[in-house]
Amino acid sequence: MPLVYHVEEHDGGYAYRVNNVWSEPFPDHDTALAAAKSAAQRQQLGGEDTEITFETSDGQWRTELASGGDRPQTQVIDDSSTKL
Repeated sequence: MPLVYHVEEHDGGYAYRVNNVWSEPFPDHDTALAAAKSAAQRQQLGGEDTEITFETSDGQWRTELASGGDRPQTQVIDDSSTKL
């Protein structure tokens, strides 16, 4: 299943979200769409294995090793009322 970046109106401008996590707001639709496409493309770039630390939904901090070659498929969907 791909990692989906949704572009929508948000917080007085436009933003993209992945699952329920929003990016910073952008002043216009085109800028938000370009940022979503850029983020989705970078998400697919491989790299070196690295240790990551993140907070889980129950508020606990977790550290694990992330494989640099384990990259998700991505997709950008424009859910805003303003389409290109």
